[in-house]
Amino acid sequence: MKDKIERINKLKKQHNAIILAHNYQLPEIQDIADFVGDSLDLALKATKTDADVIMFCGVNFMAESAKILNPDKTVIHPDIDSRCPMADMVDVESLNWLQKDHPDAATVAYINTTADVKAVSDICCTSSNAVKVIESLNAKKVIFIPDTNLGLYAKRFVKDKMMIIWPGMCPTQHNGIKKEDILGLKKQHPNAEIMVHPECRPEVIDIADYVFSTNGIVNHAKESSSKEFIVGTEKELCYRLKKENPDKIFYPIETAVCPNMKKITLDKVFLSLEKLEPQLELPTEIMEKARIPLDKMMKIGRGD
Repeated sequence: MKDKIERINKLKKQHNAIILAHNYQLPEIQDIADFVGDSLDLALKATKTDADVIMFCGVNFMAESAKILNPDKTVIHPDIDSRCPMADMVDVESLNWLQKDHPDAATVAYINTTADVKAVSDICCTSSNAVKVIESLNAKKVIFIPDTNLGLYAKRFVKDKMMIIWPGMCPTQHNGIKKEDILGLKKQHPNAEIMVHPECRPEVIDIADYVFSTNGIVNHAKESSSKEFIVGTEKELCYRLKKENPDKIFYPIETAVCPNMKKITLDKVFLSLEKLEPQLELPTEIMEKARIPLDKMMKIGRGD
């Protein structure tokens, strides 16, 4: 593995490449990344790099966002089959039908959407700024896509708008976290703080001490005086948490695993950098239209 890492670092210098990795990536991918973060972190980082090549270690919509924000750069995605099932739960045709039924509604697209869906949306959001984004809109009616749980969470705080929430969810991790999973860990570790992601089920959110995006969880873990934490999101975040807080203990939900994130391996990263493929390409018209809601989101910034 050490030899492979050395060769990856050599290729990065050779191609003036940067590696961006989501918090849910395998530990060895996080370790070789130039930057590890959540969706908004990575979207912002993609706009500020002077690298010629952006390697995105995450699922498809994340690499698409990097390309949309950097149309003149080479964006490579080590495994094109690393897709977000929730993003694939909304399509342009179905969304257009709903928009025609509610012509006075603004469409808020969670960043976990494909480029063509973003292109027909008014503004994007992440789990950290969804409430802030919705509240920024003049429209009194909002179509929120595609995550039901995040939409329901935002609705708790947005009182002056009618929300039409798309029936989508994260099937492999967040929606699979049960209240009993959290309570079982709490019984074993009564002093642990409970931190969960807003994509979790409402009944899980109800028993949490804190509800944060992945980046919010990272920041809170650093700042909290607590020494033990139950982490209600994809289990790989605990690797980063422990790495950055070696004196604290983090209890993951062992079943909260995104198999699509795990498709990206060290071997695939090496081969992608060596060949500079597979490169992500999107139609120019889609990129131009999808950039508008992404830019609007980034001007608003994060909400936690």
